[in-house]
Amino acid sequence: MSNTPIGFAIIGTGMIAEFHSKAISLVPEARLISAYSRSEDACAAFAKANGCNAARSLEEITNDPAVRAVCITTPSGAHAEAAVPLLKAGKAVLCEKPMDVTLEAVDSILGAAKEGGAIIAGVFQNRLGRGAQILKAAIEAGRFGKLSLCSAYIKWWRSDEYYTSSSWKGTWRMDGGGALMNQGIHAVDLLQWLVGLPQKVGAFAGTLAHPMIQTEDTLSATLQFPNGALGVIEAATSSYPGSDLRIEITGNKGSAAIVNDRITRWDFAETAPGDEDVLKNDGGGKIGGGTADPKAISVEGHRRLVEDLALAIRDNRPPMIPGEEARRAVKLILACYQSARTGQIVEL
Repeated sequence: MSNTPIGFAIIGTGMIAEFHSKAISLVPEARLISAYSRSEDACAAFAKANGCNAARSLEEITNDPAVRAVCITTPSGAHAEAAVPLLKAGKAVLCEKPMDVTLEAVDSILGAAKEGGAIIAGVFQNRLGRGAQILKAAIEAGRFGKLSLCSAYIKWWRSDEYYTSSSWKGTWRMDGGGALMNQGIHAVDLLQWLVGLPQKVGAFAGTLAHPMIQTEDTLSATLQFPNGALGVIEAATSSYPGSDLRIEITGNKGSAAIVNDRITRWDFAETAPGDEDVLKNDGGGKIGGGTADPKAISVEGHRRLVEDLALAIRDNRPPMIPGEEARRAVKLILACYQSARTGQIVEL
């Protein structure tokens, strides 16, 4: 049985579901056996294209013993609706970002995982890149000294058609926000994973380029971290033609930056073995994209997450990015929205 691939299903058959299907096909330990969508026609087309069963209901997948893991790729505000019954039934779940659009919904997912004794994993593949891993190790080793500025920049572009072609993008109920919750969340998670959650945030938000949407397409937040460091988050889908995701970390002993997981700055008061090779970026830049085209991301991050979940099921261990970790980015984003809405500094 240990050599039998883990049976996967996909809930939701939109654009990002194709990345999950491709990722599953690249993992020998996984096999896609079923899919479900509220649209019967969309589900049938997806199942035919991907060589799997077209389930007629969520309950069919929940009750299928061959399905041991499920990728949730529905609109963000419907994640809990699908994930909760699956987790209660003991299915492992890999949930697209954000885990859901409210902390109450996220906590219902985490509670269902505990009730069902199931694995819940989040999709934050940017943590897995070579550049992010090297930067994380340098921070933990204290190479930056006392951190001073820790910031994330996601100045992207989305066309009007990106929003008008969908019934849920740019809505508060199902998207949960705009440029920060949908596009910026990967950088938000990466920043807090590197240096921890801020203790205070203050933010301004606006809808500057896409008047047809309910949510923000531009947001700027100022951060204060518990160790005294400061920082900013700039997130936009209003910045034509778009700039690559950038993370900057500085301290009194060093400065570094990564752009789409490629290390572009690496300066320290005290050098260490291997520093001269870091900027070569051998093996870097494999995870990233989406600056101006949401379909331009790499499948490599999803492949690693699918592989990790399959192996976590087999080895009876936690996933690389457990649900409790995925909750943190949502918490920070909601604090930014609260500050922008009230004009007040928000404490986390």
